Amino acid sequence: MTAKTRLPSGSEKTGATRTAPSLHWSAPDFLTAKTEDLVVEAPLAIEIAYPRLGSEVRKVLAVTMRTPGHDAELVLGFLRGEGLITTLPDVVDGEARDRNVRGEAIDTWCVRLAQPPREDLQRLSRGLLTSSACGLCGRPSLEGLPVPAVPREASAASLAFAVVAALPETLRLHQPTFFVTGGSHAAALCDAQGRLHLAREDVGRHNAVDKLIGAALQAGLPLPGLILVLSGRASFELLQKAAAAGLGVVVAVGAPSSAAVDLAHAAGITLGGFARGHRLNVYTHADRLAVGTVGSNSGQEVGSR
Repeated sequence: MTAKTRLPSGSEKTGATRTAPSLHWSAPDFLTAKTEDLVVEAPLAIEIAYPRLGSEVRKVLAVTMRTPGHDAELVLGFLRGEGLITTLPDVVDGEARDRNVRGEAIDTWCVRLAQPPREDLQRLSRGLLTSSACGLCGRPSLEGLPVPAVPREASAASLAFAVVAALPETLRLHQPTFFVTGGSHAAALCDAQGRLHLAREDVGRHNAVDKLIGAALQAGLPLPGLILVLSGRASFELLQKAAAAGLGVVVAVGAPSSAAVDLAHAAGITLGGFARGHRLNVYTHADRLAVGTVGSNSGQEVGSR
């Protein structure tokens, strides 16, 4: 049975994949011509418009390489991570365009802000291509990135290790594009009982998180108290987005970077990595987690870093 036949009905009809011919080699020297499904990677210009001195200012913030679909959510999440919006009422409306304000023929999503950005953010413009692997590309420095401390009351008081370690498996069941292509990242929001509330996929891990946070904003889903689950490694930029959104717990299938651990420690985020069902490494603020009924130390809480 192929991976495609295991997908939920309609999961391929999003413009997220396309086909391409390929040549399969297997030992000793067996060649087969096949058609492969690929995850789509295409540019999107992120543009804002806001009132100033009786006129409208429009500017391109970035061009990101993303998987088409959920573009409005992606842009909302991006703006939230950059500190340009906090809640949905900060946005008047948004629209898709086939040209940006520079006149370039490129898929564009323009968001009209209710108020001008703070003066220090009005100059924010990366002006460069942001790859699907980097959400910080084009920034001359990290200055101005919002990295607020996550309030202690914004997260679950006591999470079971077993629940948190099992969350990546829950996410895996909501990755239709990955099952078809093997080429996409995913992110999800889950609660302390292990229930999945939202999941999004993209060729870029930072885009997947932006889409997820944007979807939560649109749905009016309160983020404090939820857990961000990542299908890959935990990087600095993803922890920054979590901190900006007020998410106090992040768990990843892969490893965290040193900068991600430092940021999580400073922001008060519980960061877990190498989550594999019955295993979990916790790098920061482990006091949110409890052993519960697993092992001999039932109910024992682990001290914070």
